[in-house]
Amino acid sequence: MAVGRFLCAVIVLVRHPFEDRYLLLQRSPQKDYMPNAWECVTGRVDQGESFDNAVYREVYEEIGLDVEVEAILGTSHFYRGEWIPENEIQGLKYLARATADAVVIGEEHSQYGWLTVPEIQTMLPSDHWLQDLIQRAEQLRALVRADAIRPIFGN
Repeated sequence: MAVGRFLCAVIVLVRHPFEDRYLLLQRSPQKDYMPNAWECVTGRVDQGESFDNAVYREVYEEIGLDVEVEAILGTSHFYRGEWIPENEIQGLKYLARATADAVVIGEEHSQYGWLTVPEIQTMLPSDHWLQDLIQRAEQLRALVRADAIRPIFGN
């Protein structure tokens, strides 16, 4: 395979500031890729932008909130559509805690919910990519006392 270019993205699982809930967003029915699908905050890293700066920008653009990054949960590699170099995306997955719970969504999403893990497990298919991401977050939180997790990046 020839070496080419690819896009970078951030995937941000946002935790409620006061409760054991995660924020899920439903993509707008007008989206060209995966309309109506449930996701967390996602977005491309802009040219010249760091991954951590992209986290804060994307979260604010998509839900109008500030967050404190708690951990990096892993990486991802996928194609947004057809498996061609122009659609290839490398992603970095984050766990972040919101500083407030008053979400404001824009045109990218049609609805949102702060959901518990059992609610998410019931709502999404067992093979949905968010199930794995939430499981990783829960495993990390079990290993480290919740009150001991501190932000890893400044805002």
